[in-house]
Amino acid sequence: MIHVFIDGSAGTTGLRIRGMLEKRPDVTLITLSEAQRKEVSARKDALNAADVAFLCLPDDAAREAAQMVENDHTIVIDASTAHRTASGWAYGFPELSARHRAAIAGGKRIANPGCYASGFIALVYPLIAAGVAAPDYPFVCHAVSGYSGAGKKGIAEYEAAGRPALYDTPRLYALGQQHKHLPEMKAVCSLARTPLFDPYVCDYYCGMTVSVPLFADLLARRVTVEELKALYRQHYAGQRFVYVGEEESGYISANTLNGTNNLEILVSGNEERILLTARFDNLGKGASGAAIQNMNIALGLDEGLSL
Repeated sequence: MIHVFIDGSAGTTGLRIRGMLEKRPDVTLITLSEAQRKEVSARKDALNAADVAFLCLPDDAAREAAQMVENDHTIVIDASTAHRTASGWAYGFPELSARHRAAIAGGKRIANPGCYASGFIALVYPLIAAGVAAPDYPFVCHAVSGYSGAGKKGIAEYEAAGRPALYDTPRLYALGQQHKHLPEMKAVCSLARTPLFDPYVCDYYCGMTVSVPLFADLLARRVTVEELKALYRQHYAGQRFVYVGEEESGYISANTLNGTNNLEILVSGNEERILLTARFDNLGKGASGAAIQNMNIALGLDEGLSL
């Protein structure tokens, strides 16, 4: 039996992880009362009693919780931003490379990727690895997400009666170019230049698209749309949850993969300007689904259990 503790189980990510694991006959959830959740000693005991501990907490609280684990058997999977570029933590995107998968399989400290970062990295990492784009390419990233990515407070604001009319429209944020996902986007892809990133939160619950436009003549070697599709197919060959798709309607909708752990890569454009798009569920492969997948890999189980 696998004993699991979710520290921060009342948040959006924690609730979805809990919902998926409650159906597992091989998992026992360690739960705390409302009062115990605020007691450091109770949380510490639960963290050290767990085979797997998910940290669904603000960054500072996640760092504190990770330091509470004093044994060598608890696998800690941190869903916050706190450890995504930290030394000693595996980056939890197994499809990126055999090295990433091995680090997760053999690791006790796993940093779950950010939602926007998952889409950007899925698109850009293979370009750098294959020498198609140089590390100093001036990457731009456009992204839209459902409001579930804004957390409990944001969800409440979007679903409140009599909310401002401004919430009816897509809303651009992170205007100072200091979004919390930028460090991992740059570090994991080994970029020399921080991307320009413009994310939008939109008036629908769930689903995400992350797009990266390319100028063909600025790439390290010129490639066509079809060549890029082939590159991604080769890079993600044999992966269950990341794959190359084809969008034939003329539109790319952001919510078509909701409820799955899938991430679909779409390549469009022409000889001069190419558009790369990753489409996925921001609460699936962008959060809770990825966390469960990382747990399964770290325990040596079928990575698709619960997914």
